[in-house]
Amino acid sequence: MSGADPTAGQERPPPPPGIGQIGRAFGTVVAPTSALTALLYYFGHQHAYWFFASFGVDLSPLGMSTVDYLRRSLDALFVPLVVLAAVALAAPAGHRLLTARLAARPGPRTVRLTVATLAALALPTALTGLWSVFATTFLTAHLVAAPAALAVGVTLLAYALHLHRSVPTGGVPAPPTAPATPDPQPTPTAPAAPDTVPPTPAAPATAPPGRATAQTPPPGPLPAARPLSVTEWAVVVTLVGVSLFWAANDYAAAVGRTRAAQFVAELPALPEAVVYSEHGLGITAPGVVETRCQAPDSAYAFRYDGLRLMIQSGGRYVLLPAHWRPEDGVAILLPSTDSIRLDFSAPGAAPGLPAC
Repeated sequence: MSGADPTAGQERPPPPPGIGQIGRAFGTVVAPTSALTALLYYFGHQHAYWFFASFGVDLSPLGMSTVDYLRRSLDALFVPLVVLAAVALAAPAGHRLLTARLAARPGPRTVRLTVATLAALALPTALTGLWSVFATTFLTAHLVAAPAALAVGVTLLAYALHLHRSVPTGGVPAPPTAPATPDPQPTPTAPAAPDTVPPTPAAPATAPPGRATAQTPPPGPLPAARPLSVTEWAVVVTLVGVSLFWAANDYAAAVGRTRAAQFVAELPALPEAVVYSEHGLGITAPGVVETRCQAPDSAYAFRYDGLRLMIQSGGRYVLLPAHWRPEDGVAILLPSTDSIRLDFSAPGAAPGLPAC
């Protein structure tokens, strides 16, 4: 029959303060689903804003829906999420490898050298990233370099503080030694008979009586680290979180501009859009041809060729000339009404659309 648990009925000590308390406090204030949706909406909006800004189009008249922004956020956050997941997987392995090396060479000197090296790398990195918030530095010319420097520097500083607290300042205390025993008093013996053989002298002791034998304790694992306080965790989480938000924002804007450049390169290969209108639209963009319909029974009096559809959103069409150029290209915004009709055909297909 197994014995009862000796700790049963005893009050367990509260867990040490740390990032878990920060996460629980955040979860009680902001619903995770609402926060995630808001973040995805924001980054999708950044992606769309810079995509259409490359063509001189403002987002306000388009009336894009929340679903449109959420779909674009996947393109904006795919690479940052993959990088963040890879770092989250590699960080515990790196921590275990480093602590194993430190345990193999016990002593405060090794830990101090490691902490000093991490601090020497982290402090200038964090300060440079922080300075990039207020001024233009050499990091701002590179994509996400400034926010990444701030996040990496703050994380390494926090980890260096964690290692510094893992070993006491004075080193690992030596184990207590056994108390010295007093020398035993000699016991008087009777004189030996002359015809007896003298006793054989005893073997010398390994250590003089009354002295303790010095023993070197075997190397053991590092003592348990004193965790960061709630205030320290709050500062680290805030700085790293703002840095990651900054990096994702810059990356989403860069992806939007990159997708715009790809769209321009693919314009000639997109389906041709032919616009029919009851009234003249006055489209004079380069490469766009206006044709007046002569048939008296035609429902549309004007036809426009040489256009490509970019998007249809909010009851409006956004079209570009087939050979749009940044220096003289324009975007055409048309209302989706009964007086306007769009026909599409594959690029390079034989003309099969009616003249009007």
